[in-house]
Amino acid sequence: QVQLVESGGGLVQAGGSLRLSCAASGIDFRFNDMGWHRQAPGKQREPVAIISNDGRPNYTDFVKGRFTISRDSAKTTVYLQMNNLNPEDTAVYYCYVRCVLTAKTYWGPGTQVTVSL
Repeated sequence: QVQLVESGGGLVQAGGSLRLSCAASGIDFRFNDMGWHRQAPGKQREPVAIISNDGRPNYTDFVKGRFTISRDSAKTTVYLQMNNLNPEDTAVYYCYVRCVLTAKTYWGPGTQVTVSL
């Protein structure tokens, strides 16, 4: 059974930082991309960052230079370091694991990030 557990969300002032973590289990980690999406109130879910199976990161334009995605060597945990946060970053952040062989995607339950002025 695949399970993803996110942590690290919370309330932070504008300009502050948070580090999200997502621990995955129950999956073959040899062939997986891992990443983060987010969904703000009243908006559609949107991609934030992805780290490919071979370790290459990619970012949506609005987080480039502020967010950094990384992964542990076992490929079981993905991190999102978020710096210089602003109120527009307020959203529920969801991590996912996608098998590159089958394209099957598994999602975490989400963690709330709130950025105040």
